[in-house]
Amino acid sequence: MLIYEDGAIHEPRRGKLRVFFGFAAGVGKTYSMLTEAHELLEAGKNVVVGYVEPHDRPETNQLLEGLPAIPPLTIEYKHLLLKEPDIDQIIAARPEIVLIDELAHTNAAGSRHKKRYQDVDELLQAGIDVMTTLNVQHLESLNDVVEKVTGITVRETVPDTILQQATLKVVDVEPAELIHRLEQGKIYTDANTQRALRHFFMPEKLDQLRGLAIQRASDYINRISTKTVGIQNRLLTIVSDEFPKMREKCIRWSARLAQDMGAEWTVMQVRNLEDTDTELPLAEKLGAQVISIEETNAFETVIEFAKMTGITDIIIGKNRLAPWYERIFLDDYESRILRRLPGTEVHLVPFMEKRQGSWWKKRQRLDAESKDFWIVGGGVLLTTLLTGLLQQLGVDEQNLMMTYLFFILLVARATSGYLWSALASVLSVVFFNWFFVEPLHSLTIYQQGYILTLFIMLSVALMISNIMMRLKKQAERALAREHRLDMLYELNKRYIVAEDRQEVLDISTSYLSRLLNRDVVIYNAHVQVASFYSAGEANSPLLTREEAAVAAWVADNQRIAGYGADTLSGAKGFYLPIVGSGKTLAVLGMTRNHHLELENDQLNYLQLIVTQLAVILEQMQLKYDKKQVEIENEREKVRGNLLRLVSHDIRTPLTVISGTAETLSQEESMQSDTTKHLLQDIQDEAQWLIQLVKNLLSITRIDSTTQKVATQAEAVEEIVEAVYRHIKKAYPKADVTVDIPDEVLFVEADSILIEQALFNLIENAIRHGEAKAPVTLAVMKQGEEIVFTVTNAGEMPLAHYQRIQSNLDNTRSVPVDSKNGLGIGLSIVKTIVHAHNGRMEIQVADGQTRISLYLK
Repeated sequence: MLIYEDGAIHEPRRGKLRVFFGFAAGVGKTYSMLTEAHELLEAGKNVVVGYVEPHDRPETNQLLEGLPAIPPLTIEYKHLLLKEPDIDQIIAARPEIVLIDELAHTNAAGSRHKKRYQDVDELLQAGIDVMTTLNVQHLESLNDVVEKVTGITVRETVPDTILQQATLKVVDVEPAELIHRLEQGKIYTDANTQRALRHFFMPEKLDQLRGLAIQRASDYINRISTKTVGIQNRLLTIVSDEFPKMREKCIRWSARLAQDMGAEWTVMQVRNLEDTDTELPLAEKLGAQVISIEETNAFETVIEFAKMTGITDIIIGKNRLAPWYERIFLDDYESRILRRLPGTEVHLVPFMEKRQGSWWKKRQRLDAESKDFWIVGGGVLLTTLLTGLLQQLGVDEQNLMMTYLFFILLVARATSGYLWSALASVLSVVFFNWFFVEPLHSLTIYQQGYILTLFIMLSVALMISNIMMRLKKQAERALAREHRLDMLYELNKRYIVAEDRQEVLDISTSYLSRLLNRDVVIYNAHVQVASFYSAGEANSPLLTREEAAVAAWVADNQRIAGYGADTLSGAKGFYLPIVGSGKTLAVLGMTRNHHLELENDQLNYLQLIVTQLAVILEQMQLKYDKKQVEIENEREKVRGNLLRLVSHDIRTPLTVISGTAETLSQEESMQSDTTKHLLQDIQDEAQWLIQLVKNLLSITRIDSTTQKVATQAEAVEEIVEAVYRHIKKAYPKADVTVDIPDEVLFVEADSILIEQALFNLIENAIRHGEAKAPVTLAVMKQGEEIVFTVTNAGEMPLAHYQRIQSNLDNTRSVPVDSKNGLGIGLSIVKTIVHAHNGRMEIQVADGQTRISLYLK
């Protein structure tokens, strides 16, 4: 979002958030917020009420009087009229401060955002300060703790990162006083009061909530008042998708630890279930970086990641309901970590939870397609017939077993689940025993040792099927990754050969449209359709004004929005910002609805493409900017050469004109007052033009590409002497005083340019200062800098100087004539000083003008 102010474009500052923080309803958060709003209003601040919950509390409602308010937005939901803050009207009004009550509130269906804290974030993005209220039980990281304390699951939560961006004001009251207020009916109505006293507003619960609020506020104060010294902590939380409750508990516990330590933290999810989402919204909401890995070689991945990123603390769950055989036969995960990472601290979060789903569901989703059943049933029959044929040919029993093991490999390869390969293993043992082990056609085993043989056969069969299925799944995943990389590689090759930005955008829309089988559009940064590719729909909803408005919001706020997102979820499309160097380069949109959903893998792939597209567009912009700079440099070279040639050509006739005028003025026939005055004017103007040519020639000494000059150590005394000599030659009657220190000073400079700059300053002082007033050129050393100061009586028009500094000029400005109004001479001085990495200052006071040049 850009702000136009005084004719210029500004990036708006992010607004400031002030949170009135309490431990329960009724402590006085809204009352304190409204009281402070009145104080700010009296201090001259532009304060408005965006939304305050309609509490039935007379004292609070009375404070709303006298505060300007923006009418809330009315939304109809299930025949009810609900009110929410009107974000568009608030942004249009652009107050300094807006009051938005109940930060954790869930907005009515049909609102722009799902949560009110997202509304507040948009207002902050627009540069508007926000005052709001929040209770401790609504902090996401404390959700499990609050549930344990109160026995109530709080559904409306906000990320703890909100407090990291805010200033906090704790509104506190004794629990006994709060209960007294409740009993007096100052918080809820009579019916709600009795229910609250029986459930939530109990002294022991309020004491614990108050303790949580004070502790959280104390942690906040410690974070902003102290600086981290020494080693920066990095946390890694390891969770498994088999234990969803443990996953949430570990994430919240880690979030609290990370906030207390001011540490960066990462959540690594080990995926055991095939349909597990690779994203963890809770962890991302609490400010963590999320990494999802497969179960295969997960431990080694954890170890290598910890070493590579310098993890100092690892948080893992400790299941108190782990099966006995795991406790006996499997080494503890934390022990394995400590052996490999002895310098890392390991934190154990206890939990009690059984693995999600049955054993079969844990390993693989059951796929009961009929073809798998026929493959197993028909395969075991064919294998039995083949084994019988081999037996007739005299093959011994040990080799007959191999036939069934080979059959199990084929089943594992051809079917789609662990169930079928395990079933094939069991059926193979049963059929082998029935048809080929004495007594035949019976499951009874007489021969000694055959029980062990069949048990080993079953074990080997199950292990083979298990290994085969693992290899198959790994191969499928590797193939899918390879396919995605191949597609990215092909897309990148097409990007590289693209000639311009438009071709890149067209390649992207056509590629994504064919890949996802839906309409795809890309809007430019000005929310104009830059490229569109249709998958076949006649009238695409992506091209409507309503969808363009969604894209505009995405471009302004650099957030995902549209169908399936928390913001503007009623849209027909799904929109992602393409951001580079903090600026919105474009917006990618695509059709999305319940018929055309986006799978998790597709969303991850889209994010990857958006990142790649941002890099390509940024590179193209840099390439274009570089080309423009090269063109401008060539123009500057041509200008410089032309200026140099023209200046040399003009200088000779000007010298002739000046000399001729001086000679004619000495002729006896030219002694009349009028003639002498005219000849003097010709001579003065010619001298001025000669000086102008010198100025122009001095500019050509500055490199047009780098705007720098070749410098060497020059004696300051010699520079001043040369300037004084030139001034006396041009203005013999001028009263010029030179003040230089006794010590020998040197300055890194181009002496010719510095002499020209000082000459211009003294000439301006003589021509525009008070007549016959002395002009002083002083030199001094300040630290590492050499300061040249020209002082004259009379004040330079400051408006002219400021206009020259900012290179502003228009038809309504007072014209600054280059000869009579300080124009080109002072501008050239400024250019010369900047080319020397110096600075120029002007002071106009006490009837004097003082211009100082600072050089090193």
